[in-house]
Amino acid sequence: MKIRLHQFLSKCGIFTSKNEVKNAIWNGEVSVNGSTVKDIKFEFNPNTKPVTFKGKVLTLPTSDVYFLLNKPEGVICSRLNAQEKELKKKSVYEIFKNDVSSTVYESLITIGRLDEDTTGFLLVTTDGKLVDKITNPKNHVSKKYLVETEWGITEDEISKIKSGVKIEISDNDYYERYVSQPANITLDDENIAVLTIQEGKKRQIRRMFSALGNYVISIHRLAIGEMVLSNYDLEEGEFQEVTLDEINQYIFQ
Repeated sequence: MKIRLHQFLSKCGIFTSKNEVKNAIWNGEVSVNGSTVKDIKFEFNPNTKPVTFKGKVLTLPTSDVYFLLNKPEGVICSRLNAQEKELKKKSVYEIFKNDVSSTVYESLITIGRLDEDTTGFLLVTTDGKLVDKITNPKNHVSKKYLVETEWGITEDEISKIKSGVKIEISDNDYYERYVSQPANITLDDENIAVLTIQEGKKRQIRRMFSALGNYVISIHRLAIGEMVLSNYDLEEGEFQEVTLDEINQYIFQ
């Protein structure tokens, strides 16, 4: 992936201001792939073309990064394949494309996945170990959702969700049958619930309510553990960098 030269230099950690970056380029002190470049908007692939400043090779930081995104509706949590591109699908990764280095962009992974139509709390990182730590069922990490259903949620539905819902999946030659783990549920309105679960099977919440004869209109993830989206001033589609210490404090306290 390509990145502009001034963006690359700003992320290298050796310049203290944007003016220093610009002056280094304009003064002919920066070369890309052996050639001096004086255009701050010059685009190149840092994975294939080395950059030097006064003869010293520069590299992007290799430490992991962590982002909290308020996921918008209509984006998928995977890289786009050829078929999805033809269908004009949008990927959550495209949100980061112009705001992070190409090295970071190519290394980003979501911590778990939200359905295309599900919004809200989503951690995106380069740290594969953290992904496994949060998504591993053995660690019992809770995820909290605001769920709106088509019809009012009955006491019987609440009781079954709290004890476990029998779910059957039949798709062509694929068949699966399981009982969801007990979940915590409270009502905000007759058809709006706050649901907390510790497992994350594909389309689980939608399938739980469907198995009970009710249907989900919308899902918004509110939090993972005690890390709550509303504590961050993020509109849908916005993200901000967070720290690993912050994540550990609120999710694994």
